Amino acid sequence: MKPLRHILWAIFVICHCHVSAETIEKEGIRYFVVKCDPQKVRIVWRDPEGRQIRDFPAAKSFLESQGEKPWLLMNGGIFEPGGIPSGLLVQSGEELCPVNRKEGAGNFFLKPNGIFLIGRQGARVVDAGAFPLNNEVVRFAVQSGPILLINGKTHPAFNKGSDSRLLRNGVGVMKDGRVIFAISDRKGTKSPNLYEFADFFRSQGCSDALFLDGDISQMRFGAEMSRPSNQFGSIIAVVE
Repeated sequence: MKPLRHILWAIFVICHCHVSAETIEKEGIRYFVVKCDPQKVRIVWRDPEGRQIRDFPAAKSFLESQGEKPWLLMNGGIFEPGGIPSGLLVQSGEELCPVNRKEGAGNFFLKPNGIFLIGRQGARVVDAGAFPLNNEVVRFAVQSGPILLINGKTHPAFNKGSDSRLLRNGVGVMKDGRVIFAISDRKGTKSPNLYEFADFFRSQGCSDALFLDGDISQMRFGAEMSRPSNQFGSIIAVVE
């Protein structure tokens, strides 16, 4: 018998056929994957009173208060103690945190790191060093790192044979302009290293992709969005 989690995911795919959602296995690693148009994506961190939106139930309530109907939530980029985004955060056209170009240790600072953004020209993943972009009006953006793919090339620091296999989630932009979100299966028999995670996005038609976060990552849909979740520094939503 299939685990309940996988049955629910299959039901979700059938019931929301206007967005592609599926389970994909590559090289023994199982990923939960959602593909959608850029205009369905929101990134949230604070409400109008300045209060942080740290978990999925709070994000769902906030989006509904704004007249949105979320059906998928996933954590955004790496953050600092207290839930402060480690880098750029743009919500509804307002820059709430600036670009971070500092040097440091850890995944976020493994240069090049990058920015996932939704702008007038659609969705993009760009090198943080190239931001701000000329003639681009950014509606939503989150910075994280490292970049997985840039212009079709894997991050030069990744090691194909690395034994650092962990839960990972990320975002890419496909050649047709659609956004793809992916998270590895926490309960799978194998987790990806960063090289394999980058190669997964390439196999889905992405030339640019960004690592978002690791061990605390979660993706939820439907009634699961109202259940207690981990706390994050930003939350990405796909809305109806």
